[in-house]
Amino acid sequence: MNLHTALRAALRALTANLLRSVLTMLGIIIGVGAVITMLAVGRGATERVQEQIKGLGSNIVLVVPGSLSAAGVRLGAQTRSRFTEEDAEALAREVPEVQVAAPSSRTTAQAVAQSANWNTTIFGTTNDYLEAREWPLASGRLFEAAEQQGSAKVAWLGQTTARELFADDDPLGQTVRVRGVPFTVVGVLATKGQNAVGQDQDDIVIMPMSTFRNRIWNAGGNVRRIWSIHVKVRAGVDMARAEESMRAFLRQRLRVPEGGDDTFSIRNLSEVLQAQEESSRVMTALLAAVAGVSLLVGGIGIMNIMLVSVTERTREIGLRMAVGARGRDILAQFLIESVTLSLVGGAIGVALGALATWAVERATGWSASLEPWSVLLAVGFAGLVGVFFGYYPARRAARLQPIVALRHE
Repeated sequence: MNLHTALRAALRALTANLLRSVLTMLGIIIGVGAVITMLAVGRGATERVQEQIKGLGSNIVLVVPGSLSAAGVRLGAQTRSRFTEEDAEALAREVPEVQVAAPSSRTTAQAVAQSANWNTTIFGTTNDYLEAREWPLASGRLFEAAEQQGSAKVAWLGQTTARELFADDDPLGQTVRVRGVPFTVVGVLATKGQNAVGQDQDDIVIMPMSTFRNRIWNAGGNVRRIWSIHVKVRAGVDMARAEESMRAFLRQRLRVPEGGDDTFSIRNLSEVLQAQEESSRVMTALLAAVAGVSLLVGGIGIMNIMLVSVTERTREIGLRMAVGARGRDILAQFLIESVTLSLVGGAIGVALGALATWAVERATGWSASLEPWSVLLAVGFAGLVGVFFGYYPARRAARLQPIVALRHE
């Protein structure tokens, strides 16, 4: 019996009990569909985290004040505001591992331009912030030294803020009022996208630190307090070593007593996102493994049905052997039936998984990436399940004695 004849005989036997065949394939269909969906959603989550890491910038560290204690009550993170602009300058100057250190402070306010207005984040910093964040200008120029020192009324706009205030018009040279102060737009930032917590980073107005302090924050005088320092570590430098160098320098500069707790916090933002990416991968693998159990359950169902089929068709097997069929022909016939059940179920499962992936993406807004390798993996595993669980029933059929088989009732 050649392969074509065996395949035709297998398909004829499967279609003779169509409902039973469909129910047998159900476990394979669900398993393949679940594996593909889990891998697609997990891949999408991983890609999103990678985009966030790219958008954040490489080798970036955020230094923020620690907690303030009042009458024995700890008020929470960033309640101690002890950093100054001089601290950021000294950090960049004195710590060899630091490439740039940008002081920053932020608040929220209504930005008004012509007849449009938009509530947005107001950010005060220096040109070094763009280098630290690897955030170029899409158009315009950097702040000039005189503008940074003299509290000039100039600003950069994020893409979202520019769109909301000026629609399709060019923002460069236009005036934006923030808390009654008119600012000239001298630059528009490139698109940055969402951060790790889903906040739109492009919804922002950035101005020189001195301008923010004197015209928006209204600190006045010689108060040069800041809320955080964005630090970019030099390429090739070990991040752990850089963090230790910064911690030792800041403890000395802020006069933290020996053995005392840090009055600040150093956060490696890339490390946080990488840990999140690793968690996504582990969770995806776990969910895919759970979904793979459905394939094994489906394989057990195939073995069960094939054993029943061998019992039901014992006389047929005996007749085939009596007219010249060899044991390997019977083995091939039943093995092809088993693999066909698995592969057809796998194909339906692929379609079901693609549909489920699309549904999840539409319902939740998550990014789901269906990769060809995941389809091949799921279908290939389904085929192996068919071979593994179908071999024993097929071998049992091939070992039947013709005389015994013909006498079977």
